[in-house]
Amino acid sequence: MMEQALDKQNTEREKGIYRVTVVGSIVNFLLLVFKFFAAFFGHSAAMLADAVHSLSDFVTDIIVIVFVRISAKPEDESHDYGHGKYETLATAIIGILLLFVGFGILWSGASSIYRFLQGDSLQEPGILALAAALISIVSKEVLYRYTVFKGKKLNSQAVIANAWHHRSDALSSIGTAIGIGGAILLGPHWRVLDPIAAVVVSFFIMKVSIRLLIPCVDELLEKSLPAEVEDKIQETILSFPGVSSPHHLRTRRIGSYCAIEVHVRMDGKIPLEEAHRTATEIENKLKEMFGRGTHVGIHVEPLK
Repeated sequence: MMEQALDKQNTEREKGIYRVTVVGSIVNFLLLVFKFFAAFFGHSAAMLADAVHSLSDFVTDIIVIVFVRISAKPEDESHDYGHGKYETLATAIIGILLLFVGFGILWSGASSIYRFLQGDSLQEPGILALAAALISIVSKEVLYRYTVFKGKKLNSQAVIANAWHHRSDALSSIGTAIGIGGAILLGPHWRVLDPIAAVVVSFFIMKVSIRLLIPCVDELLEKSLPAEVEDKIQETILSFPGVSSPHHLRTRRIGSYCAIEVHVRMDGKIPLEEAHRTATEIENKLKEMFGRGTHVGIHVEPLK
C-alpha cells in the first residue's frame, strides 16, 4: 500500500514538473522569437544578446524535461538508491550554462566598451528593441515567481534552478532596456550605457550560476546533510520509546530526496517483531520529514 502511494506521489510530482516546465518553455520560445525579430528590425546588438540568453532558457527547459523523466524512475538493479542524481546533474548543467552565458555577456559588453573608448561609434537601437526588452522584463519576472513557487512546492532543485534562469533573463533585459533607452534618449555619446549595463548584469548572472553549482558539487561529492539537520534526525529517533544511542549516522542528498542510515540500540529482550515495528515507525517518520522518496536504513543493535 505504501509503495503504491509512493509511486502515485512520484507520478504527480513528475506531472507537476512537466506542467511548470512546459509553461516556461512556451513563454521562452515566444520571447526568443520576438527578441530575434526585434533585434534584427530594431538594429540592436544588445537585444540580439538578450535573445541568445532567452534561447539558453529554452534549452534548459528541454534539459529539465529530459532529466526529470529519468530521475523519477524507481530504484533498479543498477541504481539501488534510485535515479535522483540525474536531477542534480540537470541542475549542474543549467548552472554551467548560466556561467557561460554570463561570461559571454561580460566579454561582449567589455569588447563594446573598449571599441567605444577607441573612438568607434555604436549603432543606435530602435524603439522596437526597447519595447521587446520591457516586455521581457515583465513576462520573465512573472514566470520566475510562478516557477520558483512551483519548484518549492514540488521540492525540485531543477525547477528552482530553472526559475533562477528566468530571473537572470529578466535582469539581463533590465540592463538591455537601460542601455537601449539611454542610447535612444541621450544620444550617441551615451550609447556606451548598453554594454556597461550588460557587464554589470553579467556578474549577477554568474553569481547565480555559482550559487546553483555549489550544492550540486557538494552532493556529487557525497557531502553529509548540515549538522543541524542531522541533530534533528537524532532527536526524532530518540523520541521513540525504548530507542537509545543513535550512532554511525550517515546522510547524503540524492536529488530532491535524502539517504539516511543509522544504528540504534533497543532492549535485547523485546520480541523481534516489536523491534522491527519500531524501526519501521522511525523509518516512516523520517520519510514524512524528508519526503517519501527518502531512503532510510535503521540498523537495530541489542542494548548492552
